[in-house]
Amino acid sequence: MTERIELTAPLGRWQGERGTYHLVTITGAEAEALQAHEAMHRLEFGARRGFGSVKVTARIGETEWPTSVFPQKQRSEWVLLVSKKVMRSEDLAEGDPVELTLEPL
Repeated sequence: MTERIELTAPLGRWQGERGTYHLVTITGAEAEALQAHEAMHRLEFGARRGFGSVKVTARIGETEWPTSVFPQKQRSEWVLLVSKKVMRSEDLAEGDPVELTLEPL
């Protein structure tokens, strides 16, 4: 089940004990598509990936990389962490709108 997910969302920031993380929060129909992909994977393989994550190929601008998205406790939101390398490459800062493409694997 490969479905391309495209969305625009603001680049957020979360301050944790070990440092600052930048992320995109995925909600709505896009989050539902990720939830469906995770459920199909679980049915097909009989197990969940770590933390219920979904492996994806992410793309912002010209930068593409393999990563995972992670569900939040309420399961209606997913989070994609965005590295400093990607932020520098695409000249992004907190609050910037991010045009994101995800391809679940």
